[in-house]
Amino acid sequence: MSAVAPAASPTTATADSDIIIETRNLGKIYRDFWGRPKVQALESLDIEVRRGEIFGLLGPNGSGKSTTIKLIQGLLFPSSGRAFVFGKDARDVSKNERIGYLPEESYLYKFLNAEETLDFYGRLFDMPADVRKKRSEQLIQMVGLKGARRQQLREYSKGMTRRIGLAQALINEPDLLILDEPTSGLDPIGSREMKDLILRLRDEGKTILMCSHQLADVQDVCDRIAILHRGRLRELGRVNDLLKVREVTEVHAKGLSAETQAKISELIKSSGAELLSIDNPTTTMEELFLEIVRESEARPGMRTSASAQASK
Repeated sequence: MSAVAPAASPTTATADSDIIIETRNLGKIYRDFWGRPKVQALESLDIEVRRGEIFGLLGPNGSGKSTTIKLIQGLLFPSSGRAFVFGKDARDVSKNERIGYLPEESYLYKFLNAEETLDFYGRLFDMPADVRKKRSEQLIQMVGLKGARRQQLREYSKGMTRRIGLAQALINEPDLLILDEPTSGLDPIGSREMKDLILRLRDEGKTILMCSHQLADVQDVCDRIAILHRGRLRELGRVNDLLKVREVTEVHAKGLSAETQAKISELIKSSGAELLSIDNPTTTMEELFLEIVRESEARPGMRTSASAQASK
């Protein structure tokens, strides 16, 4: 087996209070029973997660996302390179007091209710009884489980389970929150509410590392993303910059007559450019669905869309 060098002291960049997570040439090789290399799960990963941002870690199954999270938490030792959290080597367990973690599957005790669950995890952090009680009250209110606070977790829906899982991850008031598939199994309304909670936590100063297969969720909440594939970093940058199609120019206007649109089309063609389309913008399926649900709650009855009226 390859030896891992002694922990290095942080560089100026790592020690900088604005950099919460840093990986340098981070790699992980899983070996077979005989110690022979079996899978190169992660290779030469260099990323930085900055204070107060939501950083998305994306990639298909087997891309190295889970391995990266485990290395950052110190649950695995790297085969090469280093990971630092709060300026400390990721293998330093003292850093974990400042981390909250929501796994893809919340491993909670089903016979406990929400209050008992949060009290239990508060005890693990040696929180005094009065602090545990106050913190549990705040979190139950924040995640919207006040009406189910004394209901056993085995009676919770998937959405409620994700909510109490998030509350559990926040019990120690962490500076860094690691979320693995936070909207997994949630319906569109539950997913939107979870994303709103994540944005609220960012606005309150939390740094968030988020793994997700739901690309719309990443687009909605992440400031920057890293895309992994087969253990390698393939793309890194701000979401808005990465999604921008630079070879296409988009113009938004309101109240244009058909005659004006025709003139604009002719002007574009005469300049030697190619007119791709002039059309009305579209919303997203998520926004349409949520709008319909909200309207139906406010005004019961079938909603008549503009397109349906036009077709009559």
